[in-house]
Amino acid sequence: MGEEGEGGDEKWVHDSSVDYKGRVSSSSFNWLCGKLPPSLSGSVDGDESLKVVLFGMNGNHENEPITTKIPHHFCNLSIELSERLSYFGLATDLFNYFSKVLNQDSKTAAKNVNYWIGVTTVMPLLGGFLADAITGFKPLDNVSVHPKAKTMQAIGNTVGILGSFGADQFDDNHPVERKKKMSYFNWWNFALCCGLLAGVTVIVYVDEYVGWGASYLILTSCMAFTILTFYAGKRFYRYRLPEGSPLTPMLQVLVAAIAKRNLPYPSNPDLLYEVPKSHKSKGRLLCHTNKLRFLDKAAIIEDKESLQSVEKKQSPWRLATVTKVEEMKLVLNMIPIWFTTLTFGLCVAQATTFFIKQSDTMNLEIIKDVSIPSASIYSISAVGMIISVTIYEKILVPLLRRATGTERGIKILQRIGFGMIFSVLSMSTAALVERKRLRVAEEELTGGKTGPVSMSVLWLAPQYLILGFGDGFTLVGLQEYFYGQVPDSMRSLGIAFYLSVIGVGNFYSSLLITVVDHATEKSNGTSWFRKDLNKSRLDNFYWLLAAMSGLNLCVFVFLAKRYSYKSVEGRVVVADCEENGVS
Repeated sequence: MGEEGEGGDEKWVHDSSVDYKGRVSSSSFNWLCGKLPPSLSGSVDGDESLKVVLFGMNGNHENEPITTKIPHHFCNLSIELSERLSYFGLATDLFNYFSKVLNQDSKTAAKNVNYWIGVTTVMPLLGGFLADAITGFKPLDNVSVHPKAKTMQAIGNTVGILGSFGADQFDDNHPVERKKKMSYFNWWNFALCCGLLAGVTVIVYVDEYVGWGASYLILTSCMAFTILTFYAGKRFYRYRLPEGSPLTPMLQVLVAAIAKRNLPYPSNPDLLYEVPKSHKSKGRLLCHTNKLRFLDKAAIIEDKESLQSVEKKQSPWRLATVTKVEEMKLVLNMIPIWFTTLTFGLCVAQATTFFIKQSDTMNLEIIKDVSIPSASIYSISAVGMIISVTIYEKILVPLLRRATGTERGIKILQRIGFGMIFSVLSMSTAALVERKRLRVAEEELTGGKTGPVSMSVLWLAPQYLILGFGDGFTLVGLQEYFYGQVPDSMRSLGIAFYLSVIGVGNFYSSLLITVVDHATEKSNGTSWFRKDLNKSRLDNFYWLLAAMSGLNLCVFVFLAKRYSYKSVEGRVVVADCEENGVS
């Protein structure tokens, strides 16, 4: 990467993000020191003392990305930890609230928990859409940044899609930051697991032995504190400019392709319309692919159009760029992948419903005279996730990088598919453990024993641990996949797609419970889901989930082998930076 101006081009981000005052973000400390490229000279007043006070540094940091030092990661991860503390503190003990406080049977309580989790994890689709389309900074009038512009234009509410906002702090086109971004989602989920552990231990303990009101007060206080912490770091964040509704360009491509459906394909894909590389461009250009070629017709330049007329403002409903067409293809290619991940979300849903109910019927004493709340067994899942993420990040990725010669080590969908194997193993293990629990319960009931069975709750640890391993590969992989493979203008919505896998998976679980309940009662006269869990057949239900997961995995592998990943042709052009190809 060549030098350009003082310090070289590597110091400036190329991902269309800006700082908290609407200026082009620096990928080093130079924005703190007032060392700007010629095009932005005078836009920031240097403040060397600020750098020393904040970071205790006075050396040369010109080649260090800003993401390696500034405290925005602490702010971002702390609010994620607090949010997950609140979420899992509620979600994991919600089943007990429905069954013990509201006296609902297991089937009804499970479905109500599914509904609650489903709604809370599907609603970010709306939040992501608003974050990408409306909130944040208003778009600049042109691509170049006015050197005297110092006032903040508008900051929207990006807290709703924290994962996307945190990943936006890294520039994909900066070599150092690109590597750090690959680790970001792993550490993001490490913070998630820490919050989860605190939620299912401390908060659940307060629920059981102090009161529900006290736990809610603790959660409210934690969220209030971390929101203030997050807001305090606003001057260090990078903000992505909203570009309007992300759905409009896709609709424009579809309309243009239909309008030109009778035109022949050009003999050379290079004849399709794209923004000339000599022009300033707001975003990265995508390479042309041969899949879904019908959509390519949206980029065909009609005979009656001259190059001069194309260069002028053409109606986007009649002519689309290759990049817009490829963005449409990206979204369409993601739909089958999204559907095949729902079964994994279905398996995850059992951890907060029937797994918790099983633990409530077992011996909660883990060592002599030391018992745990039934929902706290969920913490084993977080332990499994932490272990798998650590092994993947510190052992597997370095080994796979050397073996494959690629920066990532393995493809994202390979990581997701590997995690799906654990969902099959977890459901199979759950079926075997439940069968043993039913035998113990039958023997003890025959002997006249009442209350929880003598079987230790730690028998549930393997199924939680295995599911946690799967989370570390599949859920983290899904975050990275949906963030990285969606169009750049839809990244907040991309993280929401990941959450929707969990949400729709919970709705899927509720639907499956209803269908299985009616089917088994009609065929056998006895439902698999009885009010008394010791007379239910959750083992059969888990075997059904294991079979569904195995079949779904085969379909996923079939689709993953044929999947075309996003291919970026060039980087964004900001100010006077030159465009460089990205392989």
